[in-house]
Amino acid sequence: MSSKEVVLGIPKEIMEGEKRVAAIPSTCKKYVEMGIKVLVEKSAGEGALFGNEEYRIAGAEIIDDVEALYDRANVILKVKEPLYNHQKNKHEIDMMKENTVLISFLHPASPTNHEMVKKIRDRKIISFTMDSIPRITRAQKMDALTSMSTVAGYKSAIMAANCFPKFIPMTMTAIGMIEPAKFLIIGTGIVGLQAIATAKRLGGVVSAVDIRPDAREQAASLGAKVVGFDVPPDLAIGEGGYAKALPEEWLEREKEALAPLVKESDIVISAALVPGERAPIFITREMIAGMKKGSIICDVAIDQGGNCNLTQHGKQIWEHDVLISGIANIPGRMPRDSTRLYATNISNFLDSLIKAKELKIDQEDEIVKKALVTIDGKIVHQGTLKAMAEVK
Repeated sequence: MSSKEVVLGIPKEIMEGEKRVAAIPSTCKKYVEMGIKVLVEKSAGEGALFGNEEYRIAGAEIIDDVEALYDRANVILKVKEPLYNHQKNKHEIDMMKENTVLISFLHPASPTNHEMVKKIRDRKIISFTMDSIPRITRAQKMDALTSMSTVAGYKSAIMAANCFPKFIPMTMTAIGMIEPAKFLIIGTGIVGLQAIATAKRLGGVVSAVDIRPDAREQAASLGAKVVGFDVPPDLAIGEGGYAKALPEEWLEREKEALAPLVKESDIVISAALVPGERAPIFITREMIAGMKKGSIICDVAIDQGGNCNLTQHGKQIWEHDVLISGIANIPGRMPRDSTRLYATNISNFLDSLIKAKELKIDQEDEIVKKALVTIDGKIVHQGTLKAMAEVK
């Protein structure tokens, strides 16, 4: 792609409950010092406790009308995927100019986002998804997935405990001892490890499942009982230490191993993800039907489709007297710290694209290649193409 002078636009997020913003005053100041024009929609940072005046002091221009922002900007920084703006009666994508560069969490492999990705493609927008930044040393400071996973793991355990109709810790009462709640954490990457640590602090008894030996060791080091089954490392471990998508035969074995563990658990926090791909499904209706009344499943993997085939995106539902939470933007429920983390990650990513005040996209660069979703009117993100082929 040829270079272009950067006019940066930061709109207010319109997803319900989303209070984060893609830039904070300190990153805006950095952009301005780089010679970049920065446009921030009025009140965009208020949900994360960053006021308009702070952005003005940093050198940003506050824009009242988001359509004007989209019209003037050629690089858009967002937190979540573009949605239909009911106030404007237009989709956010339709307000962007052709060849605009969009950087956000798109979760493009999730089936719920396939039509949105096609719309971005058809609009000839160049898009990057922050959930596909590769786990390499050079990209560590851009790793928004790890940053947001830290928040999601902590917050998911708190949310599950808040919904649970019983005590979490072992509790002595006038009528005797109440046993502690049993947590099952599925997937012990960053989300799972934070969930384990938080569940332990709450006083729960914690078991954990992961197909990667190193991840199991880390779970055990935090005091979790490691359960489940072993998978050959060549099938379990992908690039950067992330989990790989298991072949169907092994996925069925995992379901069989999980069934009794899910049944005996009070709270299941499921966070098994394959970067850039649809989340594997291994919690079934039959498993849920065997759980105790009042049990909780918090499906943190919902942004990439979910690990449970009953989870509904963005909703909490009851099935067989079990609460299944598909709340999608968990980090958005802790907006101050999650915004600071994300804004810094996206700033570091943008640094890698900007040379001498101009934006240049090198498709041979490993980071660009992994994070790029659409360019030149085509979908190029491999996980998305794979997921789209599977749902046809």
